[in-house]
Amino acid sequence: MLINSEINNANSDQDKNPDASKGNSVWLNAHTDPVASLYTFTNCMALADLNGDGDHKLIVADLGTGVYDMKLKVWKGTSLVSETTIIDLPTGVCTFHMDATEPRVPAVGVASGPFIYVYKNLKPFFKFTLPPLEVNKAEQELWEQAKEERIDAVTLKKSLERLKDDSRIPLTIRSLRYILLEQSDLEAFLRVHKHTPLKRQTVITAIAALKKSHADDDAISCLVVGTESQDVYVLDSEAYTVLAKMTLPSVPAFLSVSGLFDVEYRIVVACRNGNLYTLKRGAKHPGKSCIELKSQPVGIERIGKNIIVGCMDQTLNCFTTKGKKVWTLDMPDTINSLELLSYKARGIKAVLVALNNGETRIYRDKFLVNIIKTQDPVTGLKFGRFGREDCTLILVTKAGGLSVRILKRNTTFETKDTQQIGAPSGQNLKLNVPRKTKLFVDQMQRERENYVSMHRTFQHDLYRLRLESARSYVKALTTSLNPISTSLNDPLKLSATVQGIGPVFKLTINLQNTSANTPSFDLLMTSQYDDTLYNLNKSYLEIPMIVPGLSYNFEIMVECLSDKGISDNIKVFVLHKGKSSPIITAVISMPISEGAILP
Repeated sequence: MLINSEINNANSDQDKNPDASKGNSVWLNAHTDPVASLYTFTNCMALADLNGDGDHKLIVADLGTGVYDMKLKVWKGTSLVSETTIIDLPTGVCTFHMDATEPRVPAVGVASGPFIYVYKNLKPFFKFTLPPLEVNKAEQELWEQAKEERIDAVTLKKSLERLKDDSRIPLTIRSLRYILLEQSDLEAFLRVHKHTPLKRQTVITAIAALKKSHADDDAISCLVVGTESQDVYVLDSEAYTVLAKMTLPSVPAFLSVSGLFDVEYRIVVACRNGNLYTLKRGAKHPGKSCIELKSQPVGIERIGKNIIVGCMDQTLNCFTTKGKKVWTLDMPDTINSLELLSYKARGIKAVLVALNNGETRIYRDKFLVNIIKTQDPVTGLKFGRFGREDCTLILVTKAGGLSVRILKRNTTFETKDTQQIGAPSGQNLKLNVPRKTKLFVDQMQRERENYVSMHRTFQHDLYRLRLESARSYVKALTTSLNPISTSLNDPLKLSATVQGIGPVFKLTINLQNTSANTPSFDLLMTSQYDDTLYNLNKSYLEIPMIVPGLSYNFEIMVECLSDKGISDNIKVFVLHKGKSSPIITAVISMPISEGAILP
């Protein structure tokens, strides 16, 4: 086989070059084609045994120019064996088993527009169309009037433009195209399309395969599809019916599925609004299971109970399935794509991160274990069984190149960092414990003989501490000495800062209403201080209406009258007009006047 000869050549090259870089020391360069003219992304690549002979092939949905020349290409080893034209731009490729017939040959699903094109034995097998969406009734009425010639083409365009801005339901593609036309082209477009029924269809943004009832590699799977209409569909691969439909707050961009549809499953969805949502069996909405990211995601992978997400702010983040952040790593350049590296023979699971500077980094947990450098940035990568090699990495570069690398069987991905996972090596050293002194023995004997009285004394002191804490808390509530108000009518928050070195200080009082929508009226601010030590230019202030959500600052100039280098507290009270009980109190500890100390 051609790829085996390439592997032998790579082995000989490795022996001749013992000083190979770290990134290439664990990889065998089996094949490199810089002019393969492949333009694709990670979600448009798959590896599968399409003929049931144990020889896995590479399936790539080539984007072509983005407008035409889109093709589904299949590689066997290093040779291209099949090309099939795709009508529209592909958004994802996945392989799945749709029946239990022998031999167990998987089907290939290609998501393109509102359709899923299913290929079996490299031949077109079925085309599934997503269910149509609800059409705006006002839009349908406008097209009916145009069909009956009750309104002209210009009136139809103006009405559709107003409807586009005011309507809750988006317009159909036909209406949007009609709005963009020049006035001279309206009549011809209307004449061709006015008799065609109005339909609103969505497009597929992400696709994945979910096992239905068994976890075997060749078990029947369901298709999980994310759409532009913010919906996630679970489709039966045998009858091509909708088994479940879930709605999200935003458009899904990436999917990560796990579990079994008939038992229990989890679908982690990365959306365009920068959030992660988890969908469970029986749920039509994600509920409160939301993880907010600092920027939009560019890839998502799940390793065990952790979710690895690459973001546009050049960070790689790890979250638990419950939403708790575990760690964050800063990347040296923009992240292009993520891929899972699973080496079952050695129990290794890591994540491949393709960067825009031409590096493909491998992280095991949060530790960098390997770097692969390429001449051009990698836009698509896939790790799995290719040919008859279990651990093969396929790289597709931005310039259209194709590279096939095989992981050495003795690779462990262990570094100094990964060896630190778990207990530190210092725990294996025997401690030099000093000999017991007579004082230690006497103290231990006293504790053994008087353990009851010592425990009672400890409990007694603990109860007294709790009692004093409760008394102080009640006193603070009754005298309003706490800086945050407990009143439901006037939930205020008071803070103060002192600026200056003396003898004149600037005291800034910050007052804030913490309620949701209830303002505070008729408030006063007064101060209590030692008039022989301090002089305030404003000891009494009338406070205007305090609006929720805003912060109000009041400045008071404080002059220290003493030159003895002493200081005291100033109390600031906020209370209602006509009432003597304060709502909230701040006790400000004034600093010593530096002007009185300096000679």
